Amino acid sequence: MRISLPVFATFILCLAATAASAAPAPAWVQLGPRGAEIRAVADNGRCPSVEIDGVATPMRPRGRPDAAFPATICQLPVPPGARQARLDGRPLPLPHGPPRRILIFGDTGCRVKGLTVQDCNNPRLWPFAAIARRAAAWRPDLVIHVGDYYYRESPCPMFHAECVGSPYGDAWATWRAEFFDPAAPLLATTPFVFARGNHESCDRGGHGWFQLLDAGPEPLACPAQSAPFRVDLGDLALYVLDSADADDTRAPAAGVAALSAQLRALSPDLARRPGWIVTHRPIWGLAPLIRLGALGPVEAPLNATQQAAVRGRDLSAVRMVVSGHVHHFAAYSFGPSRPAQLIAGTGGDIGSDADTAWVRTETPDLDGLRAKGLSFERFGYLLMDRTGADWVGTFRDLDDKVVATCRLHGRDLACRGVRPGR
Repeated sequence: MRISLPVFATFILCLAATAASAAPAPAWVQLGPRGAEIRAVADNGRCPSVEIDGVATPMRPRGRPDAAFPATICQLPVPPGARQARLDGRPLPLPHGPPRRILIFGDTGCRVKGLTVQDCNNPRLWPFAAIARRAAAWRPDLVIHVGDYYYRESPCPMFHAECVGSPYGDAWATWRAEFFDPAAPLLATTPFVFARGNHESCDRGGHGWFQLLDAGPEPLACPAQSAPFRVDLGDLALYVLDSADADDTRAPAAGVAALSAQLRALSPDLARRPGWIVTHRPIWGLAPLIRLGALGPVEAPLNATQQAAVRGRDLSAVRMVVSGHVHHFAAYSFGPSRPAQLIAGTGGDIGSDADTAWVRTETPDLDGLRAKGLSFERFGYLLMDRTGADWVGTFRDLDDKVVATCRLHGRDLACRGVRPGR
């Protein structure tokens, strides 16, 4: 029997709606400037209570529901020293001491924009759910998501079965399909630190970002910029910057001023408290443009705006910059005069046709300094394990095979590829 595409699409939509209604409403723990905070989505419009160390505490609404986000977003700061939290009987992953294992990835959504269509129904071609499930099995203590959650900006084009029935637009149904449902295994077991990506800029997914994930106490109305903040993790600090609107190739005065203001807000800690800058766009990175056969890609440097903002600024306590934006893995080490740059935009969105899956070593000049670099284009995730004063990283692909290992010692980020079969 042949089924017409409209009938099939309706059938898929009904299945998706039934599955969404049957799944528990998302709840998660995120770290911000005030410590840990519990957030939840209340489909019935009433914020629930959370049992914290045996005491029921009501959550409060975060903003007001609207047409795009009809559910009520709820939030509750976690009291310092709290040991356990449960919501509707479900345990919530409160942080307990400095993390020993940190998971890093980003750029996780499924791209549907115009005629550019990623296969959202194929777990090998949009593997975010599989990555989240595999990564959760390693029981990380913290997840750093480096931004870009929202990619389904357009309706699925006709005759494209790979995205039929997909929600789209900056709305709760889209955000749930893009992030909250596939990330469920990690949200249930691990606290997150969220960075804002360029796909969460105000002309794309900004409304959902400020409703759901922004660390501020109230959702901001666009146009707006997320406030910079510091997360204290024992002897490691995370400095989270909003680079959603930072121009990659130019350094307009207004953009440089906006990033400079964020950096000033975090001073003098950037010079005194050892830590990592977390920001979506790499301060120092390379984006593949075209591929020259076996020679690999021709690449363009980025980010001009952030480079201008940090030039001459005292970042002497910053060991590493953690970013995404470019849909591959890359590591650049510059020696003691500059923080290392890590890029892990490998969480699920399609990469560049110019990029390569093989592990490449390179020594590019980035903003006036020679770097020791390594890069490759694969889906997967990076686990960073604390080992004494160092952090040891393992990048694993969709099949959980180790593709590269890294060690961060001071500002030296040394990575190497691992041969298949080892």
